[in-house]
Amino acid sequence: MTIISDLINLNLSDVTDKLVLPDLLSQNLDSKTCLGFHYARIGGSGLDLRSKARTLPGPVNDPSKLPKWNYDGSSTGQAPGQDSEVILCPQAIFRDPFRRGDNILVMCDAYTPAGEPIPTNKRHGAAQIFNNPEVAAEEPWYGIEQEYTLMQKEVNWPVGWPVGGYPGPQGPYYCGVGADKAFARDVVDSHYKACLYAGINISGVNGEVMPAQWEFQVGPAVGITAGDQLWIARYILERITEVAGVRLSLDPKPVTGDWNGAGAHTNYSTKSMRNDGGYEVIKTAIEKLGKRHSEHIAAYGEGNERRLTGKHETANIKTFLWGVANRGASVRVGRDTEKEGKGYFEDRRPASNMDPYVVTSMIAETTILWKP
Repeated sequence: MTIISDLINLNLSDVTDKLVLPDLLSQNLDSKTCLGFHYARIGGSGLDLRSKARTLPGPVNDPSKLPKWNYDGSSTGQAPGQDSEVILCPQAIFRDPFRRGDNILVMCDAYTPAGEPIPTNKRHGAAQIFNNPEVAAEEPWYGIEQEYTLMQKEVNWPVGWPVGGYPGPQGPYYCGVGADKAFARDVVDSHYKACLYAGINISGVNGEVMPAQWEFQVGPAVGITAGDQLWIARYILERITEVAGVRLSLDPKPVTGDWNGAGAHTNYSTKSMRNDGGYEVIKTAIEKLGKRHSEHIAAYGEGNERRLTGKHETANIKTFLWGVANRGASVRVGRDTEKEGKGYFEDRRPASNMDPYVVTSMIAETTILWKP
């Protein structure tokens, strides 16, 4: 049995009591132990993922109880060769869907031997923002819609597409069913189930507008956990595509022309927005985001200008506008939020290759801490 079919048929009965997705604060990992585990981390590009495995003689279920480790930063573009040691600090634990049993995946961030965060460690700065008492009191919730494209391994072209050619035009592929509409669903379904097993609050998956493009949603998740969960979900997806022999692309515009790009729409709310009268808080927050539009765009992913053209369900990168139920806006407010006078909004600007630590913390900093 291949790992893909194995994951699709993965028995979740032993972790069913852990899959309490509506419980936003539920991690419930304390009953799990580990013997072997993977340390996952972000590489020198800020987007690539790296990992190394380690074995411990006894169980560990708290990241603070895991040992720090190190790696050769000169091989990842994160340290010079004459002083190459980079320190890994465990930050979050997830069940390992590949090794299973008591094995775990560990999300780490990286520091110099002197204890300073290295430049690509965006988690450290995000944690400082989320630990600010004003931000913590607002309990910021996030739901991130991660779009991605599955590419043929040997050529830079989507799976299911004729090499050098095109499928039929967009229209039948979004949430589509059928061999001529949905490509590599086995990869998508195995990833979905693996994330559930890992303890990630993955709330759904769907086929996207461009064929071979898919989306999964992480959340609702609170504060820094949104970034931890999305990075581990990306790591799991990379591992599955590795086995499947396809390549994962987070390029925001993988195919030029009349094809949709790939984003990471970020849904957001605070306690004040979720309470009565929250709609006014939402409008004030959106006004703040508009005033810092250029700063956010600069931090929302590489190559985003190829995606945010004003076409294909985007607003032009040079403008900021918001609207109710408007998918061509920079920020969209849902009809239910407008009707109920409270709720959340969706920032549609982040690219598929954005760093969730940067985007989530920046939204919180602008809407809660920043004083225009």
